Amino acid sequence: MEVTGKIILALPPQSGESKNGNPWKKREYVLETEEQYPRKIHFDFFGDRADQFPLSEGQRVKLSFDIESREFNNRWYTNIRGWKAEIIGENSETPAKNDNPFGNDIPMPNDPFDSVQDSGSNSGATDDLPF
Repeated sequence: MEVTGKIILALPPQSGESKNGNPWKKREYVLETEEQYPRKIHFDFFGDRADQFPLSEGQRVKLSFDIESREFNNRWYTNIRGWKAEIIGENSETPAKNDNPFGNDIPMPNDPFDSVQDSGSNSGATDDLPF
């Protein structure tokens, strides 16, 4: 599965040793989606991927992940385990801010009230109507 969003929290790395004596490490993050109603998603990178995909707060990423659940003492726990993260827009040129919602190729319409001028036919009148 994939989701795109912004990293809003990068938790400190964790590490330890398993019962078998094998070292492990993981890094946890919180991503906020870019939807009409944004959702926060807590996920982690485990093992070598914890170092392979270092993320920081404020980065926009496309996260590829798996959802896995496990049972412990008759309770179920669900993890979102990331396996790939692509940083969006960091290495590419960011265009200048453009207030034109139609793109750069289409000119913005002028304010229709800017073009209204006094025709001079009623120049002595006190009202400001254009006719």
